[in-house]
Amino acid sequence: MKEPAATGLTDEQAAAVRAKVGPNAVRSHRARPVAVLARQLRSPLLILLLVAATVSFFVGERTDAVVIGVIVALSVGLGFANEYRAERAVEALHEHMRSRARVLRGGTLVERDVIDLVPGDVVQLRLGAVVPADIELAEARDFECDESVLTGESLPVRKNPGDTALMGTVVTAGTAAGTVSQTGAGTAFGAIAAGLGERHAETAFQIGLRRFSGLLVWVAAALTAGVFTTNLIMGRPLLDAMLFSLAIAVGVTPQLLPVVVTTSLATGSRRLTRLKVLVKRLVAIEDLGDVEVLFTDKTGTLTQAKIALRQAVFPDGTPDPGGADGPFRFGVLCADPPGSTPLDDALHEAMHDARAMREWAPENCRRIDAKPFDHERRMASVLVEDLAGETRTIVKGAPEAVLARCRAVPEESRRLAERLFAEGARLVAVAVRQGERELVESDLDLAGFLVFSDPPKPGVEHALERLAALGVTVKILTGDHPAVATGLCEKIGLPVTGVLAGEEIERLDDAALADALPATTVFARVSPEQKARIVGIQRSGGLDVAYLGDGVNDALALHRADVGISVDTGADVARDAADVVLLEKDLGVLADGIVEGRRIFANTIKYLLMGTASNVGNMFSAAAASAVLPFLPMLPSQVLLNNLLYDASQLTIPADAVDGEQLARPARFDLGLIRRFMLVFGPLSSMFDLAMFALLLRVFHTAPPLFRAAWFVESLATQTLVIFIVRTRRTPFWRSRPATALVIAVGVVVAAGLALPYAPFASDLGLAPIPPAILGTIAVVLIVYLALVEVVKRRFRTVPAPRGRHLPPHHHVHRRATPFSRGLRVVRHGLARSASGS
Repeated sequence: MKEPAATGLTDEQAAAVRAKVGPNAVRSHRARPVAVLARQLRSPLLILLLVAATVSFFVGERTDAVVIGVIVALSVGLGFANEYRAERAVEALHEHMRSRARVLRGGTLVERDVIDLVPGDVVQLRLGAVVPADIELAEARDFECDESVLTGESLPVRKNPGDTALMGTVVTAGTAAGTVSQTGAGTAFGAIAAGLGERHAETAFQIGLRRFSGLLVWVAAALTAGVFTTNLIMGRPLLDAMLFSLAIAVGVTPQLLPVVVTTSLATGSRRLTRLKVLVKRLVAIEDLGDVEVLFTDKTGTLTQAKIALRQAVFPDGTPDPGGADGPFRFGVLCADPPGSTPLDDALHEAMHDARAMREWAPENCRRIDAKPFDHERRMASVLVEDLAGETRTIVKGAPEAVLARCRAVPEESRRLAERLFAEGARLVAVAVRQGERELVESDLDLAGFLVFSDPPKPGVEHALERLAALGVTVKILTGDHPAVATGLCEKIGLPVTGVLAGEEIERLDDAALADALPATTVFARVSPEQKARIVGIQRSGGLDVAYLGDGVNDALALHRADVGISVDTGADVARDAADVVLLEKDLGVLADGIVEGRRIFANTIKYLLMGTASNVGNMFSAAAASAVLPFLPMLPSQVLLNNLLYDASQLTIPADAVDGEQLARPARFDLGLIRRFMLVFGPLSSMFDLAMFALLLRVFHTAPPLFRAAWFVESLATQTLVIFIVRTRRTPFWRSRPATALVIAVGVVVAAGLALPYAPFASDLGLAPIPPAILGTIAVVLIVYLALVEVVKRRFRTVPAPRGRHLPPHHHVHRRATPFSRGLRVVRHGLARSASGS
């Protein structure tokens, strides 16, 4: 493609324009403290508590009002601090993720961040690029764009000089150059995005979150209404009954779930960034942990991506010394400029090394016309004219495609190609047609073959062993010949159970292909559409699928996978389609990401299991006691303070250690597990609470302040210390050690709760000092309770969970997922959207 006549803007001119029109961005991510704080205050229960506390203040209950206000403020502060930290982590991630465009600045073709483009810049576009702004095309050669992101139309749109390439669309064929006419919000893409604002249409995940949250609200509302009505019947003051009921409602909900999940994801993203893994969607970290099948390309992942020209040979296998009419010269003449493709780069490097031996110079030929490589033709071609005025069409590409367009192919040439493929070489056929003034890709004469090598990547065998140990099956999707792929698998120790070529896949319907997938390791000579189809059918079988690729032909499959993975050096469209971007294309790095995802998932489950059972158990105890005692078992401010201290002890769960067996396989859980856990351990907790109530009333004959102080300490100790039991399937501390931070946090909270009855302001909180005899009783109850939980836990873990019912497949939902696991995905996706400001 010719250079545009314009020299483009200088950097200084572009900076001046950018100062007037702003950066080329629809909107940028910024951690906004006010927005984070507003999200913390959206809880209707917190608002009701603040209103009730205000009323209490003005009717004379000023101590209770101040205590409740302080507790609510601390609770909001904890949530704000952790979510804002996660927002800052996402902001830092966005700084890593920058796309670049080829632009003329001062007559020189350079790469610039797309955010720096301004109207008047001259931009070049090529296959796989995401159009960085609205661009008026001055030149276009076989140029097509996928505009589905704007129009929903799946077929590419052909663009000619004078047309506008729209921001956000993807170049699917050809090359072009033009001038930026609109940037940022002034583009068609920007107008649509601005119209959507910060809100997106509700997804299946968000619908599930709404239903799951609705269930919790229903439980809290039913319990609150029952407690409120009971307290009124027993003649307690209206304000006291309302405050206590609201405190019960706050206590029954796992309020820290968003904070725990967001903190886990943000912590995981920081760890993965240090491991050279950038996560574009925080939720993709946990999605990585679910991966069971990994489809990957071959070049750069399993090989070193150091493609070198091994030799050029004539059709009979004779080496080409680099003469004027050999496959080497024709391959160089047909190659795109350096930086276009690894194979063409290898040709340029070989040409540079052999320049002293050459008697011909490619610059003495003029390129008249060209058709770039595409995945349908599987070839590229040029029409060139030499100094003598002789023209010829040169075609290079996949041997099957090129040989099919040749007039006559000796049988020895076909055998030569098969032999080279069997050796594991990457092979490109070169053919020519003499004397035509137009580019014609038929009736060609075979000139020979270009033989390339790409050795296996060091350490790939160990990475494959790690993935196998994690329960991840690796399969290869490649455009290479089947023999090349299977030869590589033999070298790196990846067992090949079956091979399917693109032609065979085309003949299979979806049901037949689904049957063939389990027994197939290598999918060769596959088109982009076939890659996406394979990934989609594998997902529909109920498995969690990741796809690793960095080329234009990988974009469809990246979109179709549960987790799309690319590299920072990949094509723009591949990086944009991916959920995870690797700074180093290494399966070992990917294995680290999978382990991190499972670690986060395991720690989230710890909070859910413990929080659901403990909260429900304690709040049921409080509700039951309020119905039979002549006084409230805890004051509203004490319930909230207890809940705040408990929540504070759980903030270190995201950093907790995880047992090895929890990382060995993808984690699965369902509503049945949560329900059974709640129904077993909730009543167990309440049983000990009620026993403590009986001892305090019948044995020690305690007054209300002492009763409340004793139960405050016992309740806080049981629900916080039980984390050490439920966090592991093993024997606590002996065979599974928690993180030091978790031990310290729980210890500090229990000590604080124990010290409160003895504090100078204890009477203001409605608490009284606890005598040693009652402290000893609390200690005995606590020890017996924890020992019984450990025994029941072992029995509980051995009972098989009931099978969850299956729901219909959805584009974003796993078929094997149960209703609750879908709800968790909703939580995670909703938090990721919230954290990314989208």
